[in-house]
Amino acid sequence: MHDKPVFLTPEGRAKLEAELKHLRDVRRPEVAERIKAAKEFSDTTDNAEFDEAKNEQAFVEGRILTLEKLLANAVLIDSEQSAAHDVVRLGSRVTVIDEEGQPEVYTIVGSAEASPRQGRISNESPVGRALLGRRIGDAVEVVVPAGVLRLSVTAIQ
Repeated sequence: MHDKPVFLTPEGRAKLEAELKHLRDVRRPEVAERIKAAKEFSDTTDNAEFDEAKNEQAFVEGRILTLEKLLANAVLIDSEQSAAHDVVRLGSRVTVIDEEGQPEVYTIVGSAEASPRQGRISNESPVGRALLGRRIGDAVEVVVPAGVLRLSVTAIQ
C-alpha cells in the first residue's frame, strides 16, 4: 500500500520540519519531565497531573508521527515552474473574479498547507480542483456548500 503524496512548498516543508524539531527537542523532554515529577509526587493511581501529562505525551507523540509521515511523503512544489506557465498548477497564484465582479486571489497548495483565510487553498478542495488546468479567460462552476460558485480566471502568476 502506497502512501498518498503530500504536496508542499519549500516554505511549508521548512515550517513542518521546524515544528517536528520543536516537538522532538523541546516538547517531548518537557512532557517526560512532567510525567517523572508526577510519578515522584504520588502514586499514579488517581493522579490527575500524571494522567494529564500522559495525555499530553500521547498528543505530542501522535503529532510527531503525523509530521514524520507527511515529510516522508512530501513532494516539493516548484513555484518557479508553476509561475512560468499559463496553466493553473500546484503553486500557482490565481486571480479570479466571481459573479459580482469581486476579485479573489488564491494560491494552490497541497492540503497540508491549506489556509483559506490566507488565500491558500488545497488542490483537493472543490475550488482548487476546479481551477487546476485552467487558463486565463476560462470560467468554472464549483459546487460549494453555499450553492454554485461561478469564477472566471483573470491572471495566473
